[in-house]
Amino acid sequence: MIKKIKLTSVFTILLTGFGIMFLSGCKGDPEIKSTTYDLKVTDVLGVSGTVTFTETSATIATIDIALVGAPAGTHPAVLCMNSAVEGGLVKVTLNPVDATGKSSTVVNSMTYSQLIVFDGFVKVVKSDTESDIILAQGDIGGNVITKINKSYPLTTMNNFGVSGTALFEKRVNGNTLLTITLAGTIAGDIYPATINLGSIATVGGGPIVETLQPVNGTTGKSYTNLTSLDSGLAITYDNWLVYDGYINVYQVTISSGVIICHGNIGSN
Repeated sequence: MIKKIKLTSVFTILLTGFGIMFLSGCKGDPEIKSTTYDLKVTDVLGVSGTVTFTETSATIATIDIALVGAPAGTHPAVLCMNSAVEGGLVKVTLNPVDATGKSSTVVNSMTYSQLIVFDGFVKVVKSDTESDIILAQGDIGGNVITKINKSYPLTTMNNFGVSGTALFEKRVNGNTLLTITLAGTIAGDIYPATINLGSIATVGGGPIVETLQPVNGTTGKSYTNLTSLDSGLAITYDNWLVYDGYINVYQVTISSGVIICHGNIGSN
């Protein structure tokens, strides 16, 4: 009986020791850090996906792309500087998306911490010979659009019958995506746009402080990433909310002075 008790005690001690070692090992496992961003359809309908950054080590990150609806074949992928609406130089060439819609690239030129605040975007194109056809792309890091936004009406001028909205959206880094959406534009035409100082009631009109991307008459859209005024003065989304300004959209050229629609913004 005494021997049995001793054996049981030894067995219990061993089990307890293994249990402590197991729990200690689990507790010490490092947490895997990863961030996922959306890749949206661009030139080919039905294509979308995600790009995921994962911290492999303190100096190495893995970039995984997953697409759905992509056409057959392999598709080149890149990480570029600036926002998607601006375009920019290639920062990192990624492994192409294969026939399964997947791509995985190990990167040692940028860390995970650098990637999730980077001023950039990821783009997947159709092929090396059709690099102008973008299957899907999306802003990453500091360029990601938040849910904070403000919309202003743009009313018609001179009986042109063109009207719409100007949507200011805040990015994670404090910059702004300005989207002009118009109805009544003519397909094939291009309409210059500006932000001017003052209000639309300003006698003679206020000076131009920011030249915007022109409105595409076919889509009725214009996208401009706002980081500074034409003078070079930095300006944030929060600054625009109180800015003394207005937007003009012109018929042909800015110099013609023929305005087809306009609207106050900010403090006006």
